[in-house]
Amino acid sequence: MTSRTVWQALARPDFLLTSWPWRSAGYLLSSAPVGLVTLVGMLVATGIAGGLSLVVVGLPLLALLGLAGLPVAAVERWRLRLIDTDPAPGGHRMPDRPGLVALLRTRYREQATWWELAYALLFAVVLWPLDLLTAGIALSLPLGLVATPVLMATFGHGHGGTVLKTWTVSSYPEAFALALLGLVLLGVAGYVLGPLAGARGALTRLLTSPREDALGRRINELTRSRGRLVDAFEAERRRIERDLHDGAQQRLVALTVTLGLARLDAPPGPVADLIAKAHDEAGEVLVSLRELIRGIHPKVLADYGLAAAIPDVAERSSVPVDVRVELPGRMPDAVEATAYFVVCEALTNIARHSGATRATVVGGYADGRLTVAVSDNGRGGASAGKGSGLVGLADRVSVVDGRLELSSPPGGPTLLRVELPCEMTLPTVTSG
Repeated sequence: MTSRTVWQALARPDFLLTSWPWRSAGYLLSSAPVGLVTLVGMLVATGIAGGLSLVVVGLPLLALLGLAGLPVAAVERWRLRLIDTDPAPGGHRMPDRPGLVALLRTRYREQATWWELAYALLFAVVLWPLDLLTAGIALSLPLGLVATPVLMATFGHGHGGTVLKTWTVSSYPEAFALALLGLVLLGVAGYVLGPLAGARGALTRLLTSPREDALGRRINELTRSRGRLVDAFEAERRRIERDLHDGAQQRLVALTVTLGLARLDAPPGPVADLIAKAHDEAGEVLVSLRELIRGIHPKVLADYGLAAAIPDVAERSSVPVDVRVELPGRMPDAVEATAYFVVCEALTNIARHSGATRATVVGGYADGRLTVAVSDNGRGGASAGKGSGLVGLADRVSVVDGRLELSSPPGGPTLLRVELPCEMTLPTVTSG
């Protein structure tokens, strides 16, 4: 039952006849024992860990105190069932690998762990005393008045007594009148405790349960599946490139050699002319196939990485290109492929549209991000709406959670810059 369900229950005319007022009171009152145990446990654990830290043994215990919120949050989510019919799931995920080290690494990296620790501290110091105080104030007067006849009969021996050490009652009619008033006030207390418990439960859910709704979980799953598709796509590109390079290209090379030999041995005449024509066309097809393979996934990129692939594509550009790329290692295949094809598309646009006489490619890695910038001294005025392929580049960059920036004022210069978050995987392999 969320706070919205509390308000729905309050709108019912039979609210006081349901279990919700008593469940709300039970939720607030049960905070006291759980909070006391939490407070004492955290103080004792901190004292022991702090004392043992003097001999180094306590340092791991101090680190484990960061996980103190996990059991507290689990108990609070269970206790939330008193007033919350909607289950409150935990915000933790399973480790990628089995073992205690993987579990601890996963928990310490999760935001939910630190939210639960903050809740445990707030609960131990502030929340349970407030819960007890509000419930005590709301219930003490009504219950004291309701119990007046019983107190008069037991402690006053039927002759009189005091109510809450404040009012003197001398007869049963007065006692029952006060009891009736207590019942009315108890109903009022029910309408007070319901919203208080609902708000308190909402705070518990906010800090101890995931703040993702169904749409958020769907977005996260789509993001993860998109990453898997990108990896699978790049793997398929590499497989096609390898099959073409090792299969069709080698056969075409063999065919070209065979035709070349036949061309040398054939006597002049129509047959020799046909062999010569076939040899020339086979050579052109071989050149086209090599360009196709390079466009699918260049072998230099697969073998030696981005630091070698960018100078390679720059050498084939019709516009002179200065290359300054310094990378300490290899990056994930999808990131390298994205950066490479951004450079390819940018240099193609420079050659076709910019009128530039010089271009520059600068690349580097820092703070977990690969940065590649392509600039030229052309006429500028580039935009995504002029068939330059920039929209496709932006889409490709966004797939790997990157960012693309374009600055191209009329008159130039033009600067295309991409940032791709990634981690280094292997040291750079040089072709020399």
